[in-house]
Amino acid sequence: PYSYNNEDNNKTDPQFCTYYYKKGIIHGFNESYEFNSEIVHKCINFTNGENEVFKSQKLIESANLNVNFAALVRAELLFSLKTINFRAAGPITDPECFRFDIKIIFDNEDHDGQMSLILDAEPVKLTCKGDKTYITDNQIDQILRSVLNILVIFICTVSLILCSRAIYRAQLLKELTCQFFRQAYNKELSLDGRLEFLNIWYIMIIINDFLIIMGSAIKEQIERNHFTNDQWNICSLFMGIGNLLV
Repeated sequence: PYSYNNEDNNKTDPQFCTYYYKKGIIHGFNESYEFNSEIVHKCINFTNGENEVFKSQKLIESANLNVNFAALVRAELLFSLKTINFRAAGPITDPECFRFDIKIIFDNEDHDGQMSLILDAEPVKLTCKGDKTYITDNQIDQILRSVLNILVIFICTVSLILCSRAIYRAQLLKELTCQFFRQAYNKELSLDGRLEFLNIWYIMIIINDFLIIMGSAIKEQIERNHFTNDQWNICSLFMGIGNLLV
């Protein structure tokens, strides 16, 4: 079920906005026109009583909103609704409160005689409040998930440190080798020889460990409800790229 955006659940007035060229007059009989590409807009509220028959044309005319289709770029009908999403109980599936900012767009940008209709609903997560009871009996699962996340972060951190240490020591060895070539052979070590001390595989492991650490940390925060579930996309991106580099 959906509710109105107001805290007292009273119906709010939808907002109707028109976007049009500042000047757009077409004289088809002599192939001429008057045109100003600057886009201006005007918004009105669609106020309607509970028992009144709604007629948008009448409201538009009463608001002195002249719709000139030759200059009209687009029109938008804006309103918001609230709802609560109940899902299967789990460590990351407690009920969530949302507000949907809904926008119905009448797109006339092409001016080809066909006005496309677009529905856009932007979800905004709200903090649930009031009298609510959320009972979960899967504390063991939540603890095991946290242990797994922490274990992954720990192992990847150790791997990152060891690989970084190996690369650092390899660079120290490269400098000693360069000094030896200068003193013993009076020449510089070749570029191919220098690259022998740079292990690309270690660099990929470092990047992989960093991405998995970030993904696991975000996953843990989501499961502890410190982050919103919308962060799952970012978490999946980190984990997916990290595993791809293994």
